[in-house]
Amino acid sequence: MTDGELVRQALTGQPHCYGELARRWSARVLALCHAKTGSSHAAEDLAQEGLLRGYRALGTLKEPDKFGPWLCGIAQRVCFDWLKNKQTAQVPFTNFGEGCNPADYLTSAAADDQSAQHAEELHRLMQEVERLPEQYREVLMLYYYQDVTYQELAKMLDVSAATINARLTKARALLRQRLSTALEVNHGS
Repeated sequence: MTDGELVRQALTGQPHCYGELARRWSARVLALCHAKTGSSHAAEDLAQEGLLRGYRALGTLKEPDKFGPWLCGIAQRVCFDWLKNKQTAQVPFTNFGEGCNPADYLTSAAADDQSAQHAEELHRLMQEVERLPEQYREVLMLYYYQDVTYQELAKMLDVSAATINARLTKARALLRQRLSTALEVNHGS
């Protein structure tokens, strides 16, 4: 069943059809939110908010077959609102006192050395991904969160497939460079 058919059925009083739409699009919405905010924790809440707003506004969708791009637009607005509010309500870590290190909470004390090392590497990778310029972060997060083709990603972002290829190539190169530089610094090379 197409997205358009599911939208039309959801509008006729079959809310389970919106549930199917949410399942289809949730990974893409989550990836988009993560790319926009640079925070995996915030992205989950914002993606849920975007899906909820989409459900509430479903009656305003003029072209049911364009549900996905419409929903992604809602998710983007949710992220922009969050970012705007975050800038005015941000509390620096220095307010929590000396010795407060948020990285201390990332790994469990009971984790063995190998899983702790893996968690540290994953954390370092995600930090670098979140530091990428938005256009590279966005395409990278969408590509790896959801198994989509370059063409699907190009359509979603309204650019060419060649642009997607170039952005992914540049994003990967930036990550390789940053991670190898960090590795050299950590090993004293």
